[in-house]
Amino acid sequence: MSRFINLELGGEAEDQPQQTPAALVKDEAFYLAEARAAFENGDFEPGLRFYSKVLEFNPKNAAAWTGQVKMLIELGEFREAKLWADKALERFPNEPELLAAKAVALGRVGDLQGALAFSDASIEERGDTPYVWLARGDVLLARKEPRADYCFEKAMLLAPHDWFIAWLAARIRYYYAQFIMALQCIQKAVELNPGHFLLWLEQGRCQEALGLISIAEHSFTQARQLNRNCPEADHALMHISQTGWFARGCGKLRELFRK
Repeated sequence: MSRFINLELGGEAEDQPQQTPAALVKDEAFYLAEARAAFENGDFEPGLRFYSKVLEFNPKNAAAWTGQVKMLIELGEFREAKLWADKALERFPNEPELLAAKAVALGRVGDLQGALAFSDASIEERGDTPYVWLARGDVLLARKEPRADYCFEKAMLLAPHDWFIAWLAARIRYYYAQFIMALQCIQKAVELNPGHFLLWLEQGRCQEALGLISIAEHSFTQARQLNRNCPEADHALMHISQTGWFARGCGKLRELFRK
């Protein structure tokens, strides 16, 4: 069964009978909230299914269509994200964040000219949201243009107290191997929401990529303390425990120079 069929039917898991409290109404708003929560916890596959459930209740919900494209991007399924964006744009040709999401998908599959065109279109459609500017930065990084920094700054200025935007910015920077910039973004996210395990996990990944092994180990430990059911944190700590003494020594030197 293709992913598109799963999206349209809401996924196989949702078809199974479940015991639900009588007072709990699983409607469009419920699944939209579940999708957002899944996104914020880095659970992109469930998020994809939840957005699909929203569309079962309301096929005209542009945010759910856009959300599905964003989930596919986060899952690294860029060609499917592009195809799904095309399908959504047939319904909502002027939706700024949908245009922006397609721009990201195009940029990541190497269609740099098309990516810029859709990014331009997203801004022209009064797209002055943090995501539109993050997507613009994503496209410009794909094109190796220095103007990308301005786009990330613009996104952060539009949402200065939103850890979610800082986290997304970090993920984009990390994807393009800009580990120092990614670390700066995720540190801002941790500052805004220190109780979220996912942010510590992402921070640890950035630190490990920079060779800051001991600091990364601390971040992964914090992630596991905040969420005992986090296999990613367990795997990261196990990987670090197997790091040789030479790599750890180099990491210590890097930490000293940073101080």
